[in-house]
Amino acid sequence: MVFSASIVLYRSNYSEIKKLVDHIFFYTKNIELYLIDNSPTNELGKLKNEYFQFPLHYFHTPENKGFGAGHNLAITKALELNSKYHFVINPDIILNEDAINPMIEYMESHDDIGMMMPKVLNTDLSKQNLPKLLPSPIDILLRKLKKPDFIYNSFINKYELRFVEDDRIYEAPVLSGCFTLFRCDALKKKGMYDDAFFMYFEDWDISRRINQSYKTIVFQPASVIHEYESGANKSKHLFKIFVKSCIHYFNKYGWLFDSERREINKKTLKQFK
Repeated sequence: MVFSASIVLYRSNYSEIKKLVDHIFFYTKNIELYLIDNSPTNELGKLKNEYFQFPLHYFHTPENKGFGAGHNLAITKALELNSKYHFVINPDIILNEDAINPMIEYMESHDDIGMMMPKVLNTDLSKQNLPKLLPSPIDILLRKLKKPDFIYNSFINKYELRFVEDDRIYEAPVLSGCFTLFRCDALKKKGMYDDAFFMYFEDWDISRRINQSYKTIVFQPASVIHEYESGANKSKHLFKIFVKSCIHYFNKYGWLFDSERREINKKTLKQFK
C-alpha cells in the first residue's frame, strides 16, 4: 500500500524540520514524504541529501502561493503514485508517539471515513481545542472577542466541542489542518484545497466538503504536539489574511443563511446524546 505525507515550509528552522522528518521515518520508513518549500531560498533543500536513502521529495516554490496550494502540489504528486492515504503535517508538529500507523489502521477498517485528525496537545501536554462545529459569522466574532463571559463560556464549550471526553472517537465537521489524514479517494471526489485561501479557513473548507460525503473523525487514541502560535492574534499582516479568508469562506457557503450548516451541526451534536 502506498501512502504519503506533505509538509509546507516557509523560512522554517532546519533542525526542527530535521527532527520532525527523523520522527516520521522512525515510525514508518516507506512513506512518500513531500517537502514543499515556499521560502525565498532553497537552503532547506539540504534535507534531500541527508535522507537520500528514504523516499523524500523536495520542491522549492519561492512564489509562495500559500498553505493549500503547497499541499495541493504534493497531493497531486501523491495521487500520481496511487497513494491511498495522505497526511498533511505542519512544520511545528512534534511526534511524541506514533500517530501515523494507528490512524491509517483505523481508517483502513472504516471505509466511510474521508478525513481524520488525532488529539492535538500543547507543549505542556494540555489539549488544544481544535475540532469545531461549522461557524456562523457571529461565532467567529464571539470567538475573537471572548466576551461577555456569561455568553462566551457556554458558547465556546459547545462550538469547540470542549465537553467531549478525552478518549472518545467522534465526528466533527471542522478538523484542524495541523495534522490531518486524508483518504485519497475522498480528495478525488471532493477536491483538494481551495487555492483562494492563502492561509486560514482552508482546512475548515476542505473538512466541510469531505464531511458532505464521508465521516470526518477526531481519533483521540493517537496524539501529536503542536507548537501553536495563533499568529493572526499577534500580527496585523496575518490578521488581514485571516479576514480575507474569512470573507471568502462565508461568500462561498453563506453568511447568515446557511441551512447546510445548521443540519450538519445538528447531526454532530446528536452523536453525544
